[in-house]
Amino acid sequence: MVTLLAEYISVRWFSRTRVGGAAAAPFVGMKTSRVLVVDDDPQAQPAYAAVASRLPQIELVVETNPASAGQRLAGESFDTLVAAGAEGLGLLRTAREREPSLPVILIANHPSIAEVTSSLRAGANDHLTKPLSTDELVASLERVLVGRRLGDEHALLRRQIERPYSFDEFIGASPAMRKVFELIEQVAASDVDVLVIGETGTGKELVARSIHRRSRRADEPFVPVDCGAIPDNLLESEFFGHERGAFTGANERRIGLLEFADGGTLFLDELGELPLALQAKLLRTLQERKIRRVGGREEISVDVRIVAATSRNLEEMIRQKLFREDLYYRINVVRIDLPPLCERGDDLGLLAERLAWRYSKEMGKPVHGLTPEAFQVLQQYRWPGNVRELQNVIRRSIALTRDTLIGINDLPDQVVFAAGERQPGGETAGAPLGFFASREQHVARFERDYLTSLLKRHQGHVKTAARDAGLPRGTLYRLMKNHGLDGADFRAQ
Repeated sequence: MVTLLAEYISVRWFSRTRVGGAAAAPFVGMKTSRVLVVDDDPQAQPAYAAVASRLPQIELVVETNPASAGQRLAGESFDTLVAAGAEGLGLLRTAREREPSLPVILIANHPSIAEVTSSLRAGANDHLTKPLSTDELVASLERVLVGRRLGDEHALLRRQIERPYSFDEFIGASPAMRKVFELIEQVAASDVDVLVIGETGTGKELVARSIHRRSRRADEPFVPVDCGAIPDNLLESEFFGHERGAFTGANERRIGLLEFADGGTLFLDELGELPLALQAKLLRTLQERKIRRVGGREEISVDVRIVAATSRNLEEMIRQKLFREDLYYRINVVRIDLPPLCERGDDLGLLAERLAWRYSKEMGKPVHGLTPEAFQVLQQYRWPGNVRELQNVIRRSIALTRDTLIGINDLPDQVVFAAGERQPGGETAGAPLGFFASREQHVARFERDYLTSLLKRHQGHVKTAARDAGLPRGTLYRLMKNHGLDGADFRAQ
């Protein structure tokens, strides 16, 4: 469905901008767009009048006073700001504070390269020069207004698509995720302890937070603890607290995490990292719901729910005597298995679109999604880092792209190469990669074959191989590293 969304947007974009190779009217069927023009130059007024006649569905509101224009921006709604003169950059900042997504076109008299660069970095969508060309202004307005409308439509379609597929902070509709959602709903109202199993980056803490948010404990503390991040010698004190003088450096009484979470939920992330000694004390606490601070004599009752998570195989750890079997069965009252991203089917597309929207807003870039070719690559990749890795890939791609859709060339090389290597010929299960993905795969295959032959010919000596290939030695080393090649492997051949 998300791929269809991207294709729908692409069709709408091109159908509005060009028909039969000629410029088309991009505003047919659209509501009137309000454009605020701020310019006190009388010689520019004919150009604005011409724009109004050529684009009848644009309402031009012309102001000659920047202060009055600022007041209009604060109290009225506009679809684009056109600001000329020295006050343009200030109006740009004012507009951005009011509405970060408002397109802005700046106009100046013979600006320097530094001035243009500064305005674009500040968020201007375009920068024109005087004497003002009506054709250039019309083209610029068409481009930014169509882009704004495209973004609005994409946001609307995204809300319509995501609404049936969202669950708290999760996005997904695959059978495996629907089962997870059902389990969360069923278990949240009770007080039973829960064990969440899943690979790194699948969203185990999101499950814990969702259970807490839907429980009777929602107004009480949610305390997350990374069991692998606390030094062993501090674990007991961190979990159970300590009395003053209990050990060297204990200058005052401190409550522990279990006591702090009283009435709420304690989330134990990476439970398998706990040492055996602490596992025994935790088991006793879960059985009796009482704790004793380090150095203390008094037992303190605690009402705390435990949601634990791990990416390790606890059954195998039990066989190896690394995890207590009784603690495993005490916590594993309800088990929730989170599927890896590569097994979630179309959820990948929904997540990618959602992340693209979120990060484009954060970075202030008009990126509205991904191209179909980029989607194909993402679908073929294994995602060993799961959703966390997808987040990083989308964030990086938005930071690098210069287009309104993330393309295949914006994706990391390792993702494109790994996707192409899933099956020979760049295909997986009858789904061929697009042109760009196939090109990247063939380039990668050529590079590896060429480098292998080159290193064999020079018996692994990089200096002479680089000279023969006409490459800087550093570039050759980088290419070798990308393809896992080591010159030493060729010296004995």
